[in-house]
Amino acid sequence: MAIEIDRLRELLLKMADENAPGREFSAAIADLARTGRFANLGQVLPPVVYDELWDRYQRDPVGFIEQWENLAHEMQHGFIQHARQRLTSLTRLQQADSRFTPAWKSIQRALDSRQNDLLRAAVAAEFLDLVEPAVARATHLRECVVASASSEEADRYLDEATRCYFFALFTACAVMCRSVLEEAIKQKLPDELRRLIRSRYRNTPTLGNLLHEINNNLLATGIAPDFPRLANQVNDVGKKAVHQGLLSEDEARGCLQNAREALQMLLQR
Repeated sequence: MAIEIDRLRELLLKMADENAPGREFSAAIADLARTGRFANLGQVLPPVVYDELWDRYQRDPVGFIEQWENLAHEMQHGFIQHARQRLTSLTRLQQADSRFTPAWKSIQRALDSRQNDLLRAAVAAEFLDLVEPAVARATHLRECVVASASSEEADRYLDEATRCYFFALFTACAVMCRSVLEEAIKQKLPDELRRLIRSRYRNTPTLGNLLHEINNNLLATGIAPDFPRLANQVNDVGKKAVHQGLLSEDEARGCLQNAREALQMLLQR
């Protein structure tokens, strides 16, 4: 059965319209005020909140009702955008300034402090946006079949590097590609050379250090002669990712493909 992303997106938007935090709360306040049942709020609101709302209602009943109706409308129609902003606020640096926050957003966030529907909706919307691009990127790869295993840690590094590529985390993808080759190389080195490298680099050799030692001991390692060329390309892109800035999709894909091909060479026997 085909998975229709547009239908899932429509369903998410429908659920957001129906269940936006604060919408029913604001609409209920407007309805109680409009129908002369304002006193019922005293049964559910703290006295200090009730007194403040009652004071505002008495000063301008029509304006009070319109304000809460508008708040309900804004909470419903601005929910997804607010949810995305809520998620972004956790992923980027936030300046400690006095930027104005609309009342409906403040109320919505306060009401959502325990339910986390804002974050849930934002993550769902973001992942729906990622599905089709991730599928397209996955079609550029083939299974990485090897003759011998490396280690659980290397498998996890490769898994993370590949998922980073799928989900457009291109710089992180290249960094993880370096890590998977570092780990796989360490597992394949002869014991004597491994001990020498551990001592020479104080137990923290970089991929560049490992490739330097492989070049100087290629016959002793039994590693395919073409391996260092591919691995060096991965190392160069990984260093660029760390030191020179964000990578493009093409750079990340090339780095990942080279890393996977290098692994197949390294683990061919």
